[in-house]
Amino acid sequence: MSPRPALLGPSGMAVDAGGYPAGMSADDKAANKIDELAGKAKEGVGRATDNRDLEAEGKGEQAKSNLKQAGEKVKDAFK
Repeated sequence: MSPRPALLGPSGMAVDAGGYPAGMSADDKAANKIDELAGKAKEGVGRATDNRDLEAEGKGEQAKSNLKQAGEKVKDAFK
């Protein structure tokens, strides 16, 4: 049986079915997604309760998650 062809993302880099770089582990993807969702939840609660500090904290967590994911993609690009 021949190996399954790699999926290619917009940049031409191999990606898995979820669109993530092929070398990025499932644990990293899950952790980053959890951080992103937690940030969105905090931002939403902060907005609903007019708590600007909580809203800003949620936005910060989302940004941190996005940076971690971008860092993982850069690491995978150099593998």
